[in-house]
Amino acid sequence: MITKPDKNKTRKRRHARVRAKIAGTAARPRLNVFRSNKHLYAQLIDDVNGVTLASASTIEKDFGIESTGNQEAAAKVGELLAKRATEKGVASVVFDRGGYLYHGRVKALADAARENGLEF
Repeated sequence: MITKPDKNKTRKRRHARVRAKIAGTAARPRLNVFRSNKHLYAQLIDDVNGVTLASASTIEKDFGIESTGNQEAAAKVGELLAKRATEKGVASVVFDRGGYLYHGRVKALADAARENGLEF
């Protein structure tokens, strides 16, 4: 009997492969994305010092969008994260898509972050 591969296991393997190659620094932190069915989370991480510099997610109380699992919400998260990053003095980041394919919500988040001043 042939078993179907587990999507999350495949994603984690893909993410581990990407993480072996990229790391964030204080000057150029890693923009990490995590996607669940209901929510989307994004963080700017300095891997050298092991700290999160800024974060944004759809789970925040003052988010303001009713539906949190769509591209509109992802764009809002990207916009929020970019604004918080510029407040901290971060202009350039390394994009870590978390093993997810670059389309849909992940692409919407990245595009919104770029439009609001982040470079990657």
